[in-house]
Amino acid sequence: MKLSHMDERGRSVMVDIGEKTPSARTARAEGRLFVSPETVRLVRDAGLPKGNPFEVARYAGIQAAKRTADLIPLCHSLSLDFVDVEIELGDDGFLVRSIAKCRWATGVEMEALTAAAAALLTLYDMCKAVDSAMRIGDIRLVEKTKTSR
Repeated sequence: MKLSHMDERGRSVMVDIGEKTPSARTARAEGRLFVSPETVRLVRDAGLPKGNPFEVARYAGIQAAKRTADLIPLCHSLSLDFVDVEIELGDDGFLVRSIAKCRWATGVEMEALTAAAAALLTLYDMCKAVDSAMRIGDIRLVEKTKTSR
């Protein structure tokens, strides 16, 4: 079986997508930050020492999606058409949902996953002073679509 990211000498390579037809692509990802009930209460009461975590984490996720190729070695550098991050606070912590869109010859999954992961890490950073038992988990690709032109 030939591996897509390895040459005949066993070296890692970026896949050549130069001959592929660009298409509209969308990817959605999500993940969770599990926190204590006390941390949930502090967030709801605007009592975190670093302030409101929602917009800081949202911006971090959007920025990270735009820098995915700098972080993941074999990812193509994409021109993103849209990125967004939504954050919900529940009884056991945060749910982060991200979406990334582009018109390109390769998928946008890694950008959506990177957005979710960076937002979760930022939420962790915002809450770490009050909760040493937090846990990031359940990061996953929820959906990816490709629409031919």
